[in-house]
Amino acid sequence: MENEDTIELLRECSAGVKMGIATIEDLLPHVHDEKFQDTLRSSKTTHEELYGEISNYLQKYEIPKKEPPIMAKGMAWMKTNTQICMNDSDKTIANLITDGCNTGIKSLTSYLNKYKNAKEEIREISRKLINSEEKLVERLKDYL
Repeated sequence: MENEDTIELLRECSAGVKMGIATIEDLLPHVHDEKFQDTLRSSKTTHEELYGEISNYLQKYEIPKKEPPIMAKGMAWMKTNTQICMNDSDKTIANLITDGCNTGIKSLTSYLNKYKNAKEEIREISRKLINSEEKLVERLKDYL
């Protein structure tokens, strides 16, 4: 059995990466600029690869996957649809994704600090996920 920090960090990474993938899938059809679409597709692929790594560890350690909180998903959906209805521009979408990435970065960093005794390989996956979010924020600055 893995230590509790490893289990919890893995579960939080699982929920976070699922939220990221879902957000990209929801917003991608609204993006007008082809380069922006490519950026989001690339980020989605990175998130899916990380989700695969996380899922392998969850399975290896026999840990149930954690879904993103229903309230968080609902609030994100409502914010997204409200803002897109008011202004269906690439700038709006870049703002939404940037906000989501920043939330993810803060949450995952907090979990890394909270679960200090998690296995290093799991901490590294967390850092990869944080890094992918930071890179996406940087790539979206041209659309803000």
